[in-house]
Formats: sequence, C-alpha cells, structure tokens
Amino acid sequence: MGSIAGNDKPHAVCIPYPAQGHINPMFNLAKLLHHQGFYITFVNTEFNHKRLLKSRGPAALDGLPDFRFETIPDGLPSSDGDATQDIPSLCESTTKTCLAPFCSLLTKLNNAAPVMPPVTCIVSDGAMSFTLKAAEQFGLPEVLLWTTSACGFLGYTQYANLIERGYTPLKEMSQVTNGYLETTIDWIPGMKDIRLRDLPTFLRTTDSNDIMLNFVLREIEAVPKAKAIILNTFDALEHDVLDALSSMNPVIYSVGPLQLMMNHIQNEKHTLTSSSLWKEELECIKWLDKKEPNSVVYVNFGSIAVVTAQQLTEFAWGLANSKKSFLWIIRPDLVAGDLAMLPPEFVTETEDRSMLISWCPQEEVLKHPAIGGFLTHSGWNSTIESIVAGVPVICWPFFAEQQTNCRYSCVEWGMGMEIDNNVKRDEVEELVKELMDGEKGMKMKEKAMEWKKKAEEATAPGGSSFMNFEELVKLLQ
Repeated sequence: MGSIAGNDKPHAVCIPYPAQGHINPMFNLAKLLHHQGFYITFVNTEFNHKRLLKSRGPAALDGLPDFRFETIPDGLPSSDGDATQDIPSLCESTTKTCLAPFCSLLTKLNNAAPVMPPVTCIVSDGAMSFTLKAAEQFGLPEVLLWTTSACGFLGYTQYANLIERGYTPLKEMSQVTNGYLETTIDWIPGMKDIRLRDLPTFLRTTDSNDIMLNFVLREIEAVPKAKAIILNTFDALEHDVLDALSSMNPVIYSVGPLQLMMNHIQNEKHTLTSSSLWKEELECIKWLDKKEPNSVVYVNFGSIAVVTAQQLTEFAWGLANSKKSFLWIIRPDLVAGDLAMLPPEFVTETEDRSMLISWCPQEEVLKHPAIGGFLTHSGWNSTIESIVAGVPVICWPFFAEQQTNCRYSCVEWGMGMEIDNNVKRDEVEELVKELMDGEKGMKMKEKAMEWKKKAEEATAPGGSSFMNFEELVKLLQ
C-alpha cells in the first residue's frame, strides 16, 4: 500500500450517517485513504462533534495538517444529550435539511486553497444519499459506504419488490406475531430459504407512509447514481450475496473487515485513535486480564438497541443462573424511557464474577483471550468484530438488518444461536451454558475461528479485500 507524494493529494470528504455504528467504519475507511495519500475532511454533525469532544477530550478533534474535522447541523432541535438520537427523526431531518449546509461546506473547502487541495471526491454513508445531489452540483465523483453486511444491503434492495408483491405494508400488526413472518421468500437472488422475519425490519409496518420504509426506498433508489458501493465485508464470507449484488448495482468493493485492513497502517499517528461517542471504561481490560481463557461472556446490545425493564431483568437472571463470569455493557439509555436499574439481589449474587460498565473498547474486549462468547444485538460492526476475534455469538437482534445478520451468523456461518425476542431467563441460562461449555458451543467456536482465518487472508497483501481496496483507491484518485 503506497502513498501519494507532493501537493497532488486527492481530497476526499468523508461523511458518515450520524450514529456510532456508522461513524466507526467510515472513520477507519478515512484513515486508510489518508494512509494512501489522500487529504481527508471528516464531517460529523455538530451534535456528535460535541459528544466526541466530551468522550475523547478537548484536543481529540484538532486533526492533522491533512486530516481535518468539520461539522454540519443535523437539523434537529439542539440537545446536550449523551445518547443516540431518535433514528426516524434523524433520517427525516438529514434528508430534508443537510444538503444546503453540506454544499456550503464544500464551497468553503474549495475556497481554502492553497491551505488545502480542492475537493476531488465524496465518500458518503449509504444512508446520506442527499450528498449525491451535492456531488452532481460540484461535478465530483461519489462513492457510498453502506455500513451494513452485504446480506443486509441485499435485503434492503428488495423492499420495492416486497411492496410490489404485496408482502408489505402489512395488512395488520398482528402479522408480526401470528406466524406470517415465517413466510419463506424464494425469489431473492443469492439468498436461499430466507423468511420475511430474516429481512430488515422496516417492512414490519401497516403504514405505506412509514418514515423508515420510505427512507430505505429512497436511499436504495439513489444507489445507481454512485460511482461505486463499498461494503465492510469480505468475499469468502458473503460470496453468493456479493455475486447477486454485482449484477444489479454500480461496482461493489468489499474491503473488509476494515479493522484488519487497519493493521497495514498501525504506525501512523492519528489524533483520534477511537471514534467512540461514549467514554470508554478501560478498567474492564484489567479485570479480564485476571480471568481464565474462554471463561467470560461479553454482553453488549450496541449503541441504539433499547430493552424494557422486564427484558433487562430476564437477561440479568439468565446470566446469574448460568454461573458464568460476564462483562455486561449497560448504556445509561439502554432501558426504554427509564434508567437501567438491575435488581439489587442480582448485583450482590454476581459481584464476584461480573463487571457492569456503561461502555468499553469493544474490539479490544473481543480479542481478549478471556472472552469465550458474545451475547449481541447482531449489529454489523459487532458481527464482523466477533469474526475478526474468532468469537461465537448468541444473537438477540433488535431492528434494521440485525435480523438478517442473525440469520446468517446462525445458519450460513454456523457461529451463532438465536435467542427469542420475548426473552426468558431460562433460555438465556441454557444458551449461555451451551455457548461456553456445550458441544454446539465448541462447534460454533471452531467455525468462528475458521472465519477469522479467512478474514485475515482476505485483508493480507494479495487477498480479495486488499486488492479491492487498491482498486477503490485508483477509482478515487
């Protein structure tokens, strides 16, 4: 992986969708492009810029001479909250209000010569397709990073077909629970025996004007206008799906896992080593250091999922009754509309074998030898990070394409087990024991380790992701 010398630097403006699970992969991609000699302007919303300064420290976003941070407003009422914003409101707001400030920013950047080179390309999140209008206006090439799995992305591309064929909107909401979602769809190329319940969840509505259903339709409609689509996956993992996608979209570059691609640039100094919007509690690593190999269950439902107080209690007692050690990440906003409070007797009973904290450096935790399994919401970052670490999973998907990732983890990749949405402590206990000690758990661990090896091969020099990334760089230079 070479780099470009002199003042001929291409200038990429990288803009993620303003949520944690989108910022992380975009930040990794920006660092990889920077290593290749690109001048980078990384654009956060004002709200998330403030959160990053709060979590990482006041100098975290000072940047480097050729890796700068800028902001645009997200159009929502201002707030000092330290929590993920409401996703439908954010989708509606970014679509309607962000184009004008983004265009103003591009103008400002272009007028900043000779301090920086003029903007030569836009790298945008797939869920920020309003940027394509700016690219057209400024005569710039644009590529879209979809931060989903390839299977999740393929699921979204089918929404128009599902509407046309009458599968969604639903006739009534009882169809979510009455078995209707078990219907098998046999016409999606690259996906065999997929059920409605395995497809991204925004189709579970009775309202043809539903914000999220229409948001997805709009973003997918915009895909052909991009020069390329980037996915944080690798060919061996999602071969059939990537094959199907390659016949229906602009060129697709699978360049993941981006976490492993980052190994090629470890020596570089970046002022912002982590893009975490929450302050990470690093004492969990020291706690794990004292544990036996493969003895700890890691529990984290990501940055967006919310649970009910009842679900939290069921998870708590299931973990307690398994008698396993566990590290549980409980965000302050994890419980819908309430503080995340655990039963005092649960805390007392498990204090010698548990650690409960509000956020952690997840990649580091998953790679720790003490971690034996991961109870996860099946977000794509968490799924690919568990593959990178060779850690098997128990999946409790919450929304969006997490259901698709869960299906693939359990059925196609053989490294996961699903937990019922209506969570019960007995099932949690049973699955945790199976994951850590059972025969199925052992087989899942073997599969996870196989995928880990294939991920390493894909990102090594000459591997599929490594070569795809080199092609992407040529396209953007």
